[in-house]
Amino acid sequence: MSAIKSIMERAYEKHLVIPAFNIPYIPMMKPVVKALQDSDTFGLIAVARLEWVKFSSGSLEVVAEEYHCCGDSRVTCLHLDHVPVIDEDHKLVDYLDDISRAIGAGYTSVMVDGSRLTLSKNIAAVRKVVALAHYHDVPVEAELGAVMGHESGPMPNYEGLFATGKGFTNTDDAEQFVRETAVDWLSVAVGSVHGAIAPAARSQKKITARLDIGRLMEIDERLRIPLVLHGGSGIALPYLKDAFQHGIAKLNIGTDIRQPYEALMSESEQKAQDAVYTKARELVAALGIEGTASLLSTPAESMK
Repeated sequence: MSAIKSIMERAYEKHLVIPAFNIPYIPMMKPVVKALQDSDTFGLIAVARLEWVKFSSGSLEVVAEEYHCCGDSRVTCLHLDHVPVIDEDHKLVDYLDDISRAIGAGYTSVMVDGSRLTLSKNIAAVRKVVALAHYHDVPVEAELGAVMGHESGPMPNYEGLFATGKGFTNTDDAEQFVRETAVDWLSVAVGSVHGAIAPAARSQKKITARLDIGRLMEIDERLRIPLVLHGGSGIALPYLKDAFQHGIAKLNIGTDIRQPYEALMSESEQKAQDAVYTKARELVAALGIEGTASLLSTPAESMK
């Protein structure tokens, strides 16, 4: 079993969470790693396809090169976040090529996002990725349900979405999905919202989201695998801490560290990096996960 797979399973068993910090700008990586080192917190350094297409992370290879220079295997692993089958502009993506390149570049876990597909097509796409990645001992994350926020245009009314549960992960579908794909981790939709990616909306405050803990409990009880919450920025802390008790073992964080960087990047790279470091330390403290590197890793794993 790979180191990150066993670490995620330990986090799930201990009701701890692993933060996955997205890196849309390469200079953000060093302060995130430093924040994890200084707080003895285990976290993932992550990049999604949209962050090299719509932001400035360059490519998955550029991110890997930077990670191999500044990453610290005691407190970090490198994760490939959202590689969609159909992207936010409704275009087909050569997702197998992206994931194959990431495995070759040293990413220790990967995510394929078929959430814009029908259930059967999502399952079929994920099965292809699982076959490829598991051959190389790389765990796979997938998504079922619709976590809103990346699409262009105005967001649907959040309260209406939450009240109806539209787009939320269906428990029966999730059980079938995991059984038929053998996916390692599942990203679920239970109320969170992705950060905006349109240039005009990137600096806006995120919707204050909440979580359907009852739905999450049902999914966790049925699946018993590590679950993932995307759109972690902006969710009220009590909901997050409750979610960690009911299956959420990985929390994606993007907007909370991106906006402080963007606010200062034109003034000074150092000031922008300092803002990222400060925010990452604040988030780790607020989530109550300082010291998890020692709890989750073994000496043998920290060398991998």
